[in-house]
Amino acid sequence: MRAVVCREYGTPEDLVLVELPDPTPGPGQVVVRVRAAAVNYPDVLMIAGRYQIKVPPPFSPGSEMAGEVLAVGEGVVDYQPGDRVSATTFVGSFAEQAVVDARGLTPVPDGVDYADAAAFGVTNRTAYYTLRTVAPVQPGDWVVVLGAGGGVGLAAVDIAVMMGAKVIAAASGPEKLEVCRQRGAQAVVDYDREDLKARLKEITGEGGSQIVVDPVGGPYSEPALRSLGRGGKFVTLGYAAGSIPAIPLNLVLLKGITVQGMEIRTFMIDYPDEIARDDAELAQLFAEGRLRPYIGARFPLDQAATALRYVADRKAIGKVVIDVA
Repeated sequence: MRAVVCREYGTPEDLVLVELPDPTPGPGQVVVRVRAAAVNYPDVLMIAGRYQIKVPPPFSPGSEMAGEVLAVGEGVVDYQPGDRVSATTFVGSFAEQAVVDARGLTPVPDGVDYADAAAFGVTNRTAYYTLRTVAPVQPGDWVVVLGAGGGVGLAAVDIAVMMGAKVIAAASGPEKLEVCRQRGAQAVVDYDREDLKARLKEITGEGGSQIVVDPVGGPYSEPALRSLGRGGKFVTLGYAAGSIPAIPLNLVLLKGITVQGMEIRTFMIDYPDEIARDDAELAQLFAEGRLRPYIGARFPLDQAATALRYVADRKAIGKVVIDVA
């Protein structure tokens, strides 16, 4: 099989495409023939050795995939060869075959495209956990989404709109903002060309916003925090802008604001009672076609480095998919 391999920490351009032996499943594992894989910003950090948890090279990057079960290991009874599945893994998705723990598989409904299945999981779970449990949205709330053109941001726009919120999508460039409008954002702000603080105040009025969803950090966080009304909630999800902002705590004090982090790997530990409910609701929304990822770019497996560079340089709109097959 072919696989994209990170031989040592570095840039997307340091990745290599190699031939590897076909894998064999161990107990409780399955081998998936990967048809599509999705690219996430943490993949860029992973190959650079800058992610919170480091994987020693060599490894094949990629944390989301969809395809068919090829083989099952001892003890696996819920899946059999030919089943359509998606999976979220730590690494290993940028390959023609991948070994996955059977407990991490999700059936893919008939008629659903593999690219949609691969691109749905991480970003939509991140956004749904945030807006359903961590900062529950009420109809009519003003919800500010930073990095709204990216994977997590656009998923947050979709979900907040579905929940009846008035969404302000903040992103860079007219192309990203137009997609946000098409997905239902009530207002948009180009934070690289407009004064973010002034525009948010102009849009929300004296009451301010109720929720800020921030997957980017950098210079955008503080102006968005200042847009919150009394008792508002600011949820930090990551730092795709490249720097971790320092928040003036007097703003939190004066407005009674809550600042909270949401990290998908530890959500089940922090919210053991809510995760089953959130996952079940999200799976139903996907099966019914009410939520689908926006796929802004697709690349073949031999251009995985280009796909990662596309995400690293903040060119992506929505999700980027690698068509492995």
